[in-house]
Amino acid sequence: MLLTITTTREPATDLGYLLHKHPDRLQSFTLASGQAHVFYPEATAERCTAALLLEVDPVALVRGPHTGPHTGHPTGPTAGRGAGQGTELAEYVSDRPYAASSMLAVAIKEAFRTALAGRCDARPDLAAAPIPLQIRIPALRCRGGAQLAHETFTPLGWAVEASGQPYCPPEWGDSPYVDLLLTGHNRLADALSHLYVLLPVLDDAKHYWVSTEEVDKLIRAGGDWLARHPARDLITRRYLAHRRALTRSALARLAEADDADPAELDNAVPDAAAADDETARPLAVQRREAILAVLRETGARRVGDLGCGSGALTKDLLKDKTVERIVAVDVSARALQLAARTLDRRPGQGPDQRLRLFQSSLTYTDDRLTGLDAAVLMEVIEHVDPERLPALERAVFGFAAPATVVVSTPNAEYNVHFATLPPGAMRHGDHRFEWTRAQFRDWAERVARTYRYHVRFLPVGHEHPDAGPPTQLAVFMQLAILTQEQAP
Repeated sequence: MLLTITTTREPATDLGYLLHKHPDRLQSFTLASGQAHVFYPEATAERCTAALLLEVDPVALVRGPHTGPHTGHPTGPTAGRGAGQGTELAEYVSDRPYAASSMLAVAIKEAFRTALAGRCDARPDLAAAPIPLQIRIPALRCRGGAQLAHETFTPLGWAVEASGQPYCPPEWGDSPYVDLLLTGHNRLADALSHLYVLLPVLDDAKHYWVSTEEVDKLIRAGGDWLARHPARDLITRRYLAHRRALTRSALARLAEADDADPAELDNAVPDAAAADDETARPLAVQRREAILAVLRETGARRVGDLGCGSGALTKDLLKDKTVERIVAVDVSARALQLAARTLDRRPGQGPDQRLRLFQSSLTYTDDRLTGLDAAVLMEVIEHVDPERLPALERAVFGFAAPATVVVSTPNAEYNVHFATLPPGAMRHGDHRFEWTRAQFRDWAERVARTYRYHVRFLPVGHEHPDAGPPTQLAVFMQLAILTQEQAP
């Protein structure tokens, strides 16, 4: 299967910088599905074309068991959806070695990983700018035909040519394969993310088992454009192999990223009757004040706002000149755009050199989150699917391992005191759970034991004698750095 990327922006050979692949060299990569090769059929100052050729071993596809990329789950004819898969005939007549599919999407990620992330140290301005691009995939299985190719790529700014490939003999009619040509002005990183997501969507199949991790992959790869795409539901459903629970989870997160007003992300505002007086500060303000007080108490100089949302806490941290380094991250590209406006800056730019603002998922390890004195997860954990919480724990407490971790989350027992909240409802539509004080304590104490932290608990907001406070706060400190007086 073949993919070509062409640009005419002069000097066109700068495409080699963007892809981190030299035009004069052939580079090959070994993947679970076969061998990938990157080469340049043409490379002049006026026009440059990079080609990605994936050679799939058709025999290996049917020998099994195989494992998908980073999944350990079976692949091959029975792993995904698609015509002929799971049948005896598919073992002898398979289009997988020849038609673009999720295998090519994985090859794009592995061969062009840095370009997909939008990084180019040699030409940073070029990586951030739209350039003229022409992308061709000569053989793409498209369940939905040329019309679906238009419906998925046109809203992303591409001029689409998708010509059908007839069967031979022609009386058999049109095949489900198209010769796809995309033309337009896009950032290369955006173009690669479009392909990474939409190739398996058009094929409506994946060569590896689709697990809960695929939701995070989809949000990371498509979060900047998928939330507003008119075919969002279809793309999400097909990308997640029609698994209903995963689709619901992904659509909820995309809806939050696209439509949520920053003020609506914190519905935890008690009614006047529950407050000590009519001039009580909003709960969101009290929460940030409590967290900032903890950070000052610990003397943290390098602080991470993990799941920064619209950037309210980050803005407060920037006001504290004793904080020397601030890392603000979120999985949602839309949230980062809101944060950039809140902070009056664009991601990766701005006059305050203390701040780094970038996209990251807390369920995956990220070297950029190491070396922190303190990390804050303010109203974050309740947005994570319960089965993904162990991954967050490993990434934050085990891998990043800051000296102090501050976690806040709603107290479900207090919900009855919100006049506008229906009985049994949660405070936000994207919340996967809301814990009682006992549930939060059990979770926090288990995490502390597992990763060698000491944890203490603080109330935030008006504390009801029976229901407790509206927000519960846990402060984790590494046992290795506690003094004898601080140790439990």
